[in-house]
Amino acid sequence: MSLFTKVARPALFRLGGGDAEHAHEWTLNRLAQLPAPVLAAMRRWYGFSNPVEVFGVRFPNRVGLAAGVDKNGVALPAWPALGFGFVEVGTVTAKPQPGNDKPRLFRARASEGIVNRMGFNNAGAAALADRLAELGPLDVPLGISLGKSKVTPMEDAVEDYLTSYRLLHPYADYIAVNVSSPNTPGLRNLQDRDSIAALLKALAGPVPVLVKIAPDLTDPAIAELIEVCLEHGAAGIIATNTTLSRDGLAAADRHLANEAGGLSGAPLTARSREVVRFVHTESGGRLPIIGVGGIMSADDASRMLDAGAALVQLYSGFIYRGPDLVLEVARGARRARAAAAR
Repeated sequence: MSLFTKVARPALFRLGGGDAEHAHEWTLNRLAQLPAPVLAAMRRWYGFSNPVEVFGVRFPNRVGLAAGVDKNGVALPAWPALGFGFVEVGTVTAKPQPGNDKPRLFRARASEGIVNRMGFNNAGAAALADRLAELGPLDVPLGISLGKSKVTPMEDAVEDYLTSYRLLHPYADYIAVNVSSPNTPGLRNLQDRDSIAALLKALAGPVPVLVKIAPDLTDPAIAELIEVCLEHGAAGIIATNTTLSRDGLAAADRHLANEAGGLSGAPLTARSREVVRFVHTESGGRLPIIGVGGIMSADDASRMLDAGAALVQLYSGFIYRGPDLVLEVARGARRARAAAAR
């Protein structure tokens, strides 16, 4: 048992009377306040170099921070110091929005899962652009996840994404198009052929654009989406978002089954890997994949890479296992890729 799981995690999980969102915001604020000497010391401890180039971007290692952890980029210098080889901020929308009513974030502790219905709470694309301009270039590649503003009608969705893209693409090493969150009404309809084609056409430009897909899609629907992505120049796929399924919840967490929102963490591990394997096979390896969903150990990450992912991201695993997991996964990814190459 690591120091994080033995000491830090129990303390964090008690913050705010056990409110998960309170602990999340408290942690972000503390990370944002870390001075440069502390960040440098952390980077010496957690940093791990295993460079790889994917969709034309050079990553210092294969492990990234998933969207949703630092939506507004408030703690950006801290993530490379914790060993992450890239960071994805957002999901951000063209218009600022408060998100759904609280409480909206729940720990499924016995299952090592998280249920959220945040609803793209963020300060808006313009605020993030201002923050990134002030911060300057990050030490690692930066992905920016874009979503649709809740108040924007579906028929205006493309223009809504394009507004965010115009503001933010100068700061991004890649753009992630989030059309798969279950927490914005109608959003997942944008995964159909015509909608995703229109989005990819509108966002074509100098920055690689990846499409983030839901784990709840059928294989035929994923196959159709892959076809559209290949036809319209998507740089890759992010697989997967959270799931509406409640399979895999432990008995102690069954009370969360009726909570609206998406489930992430260990209950999603197998399904995310299945989707990654299907995308890799169906695309013939032509679409690089960022594998995300239920990576709770170095072995989970290695299996995701073996299934066809080029990079991996952490969210729930980082919440439950802490920064030691980042280093373990980075080291394990090198061994997994080295073994695959033999």
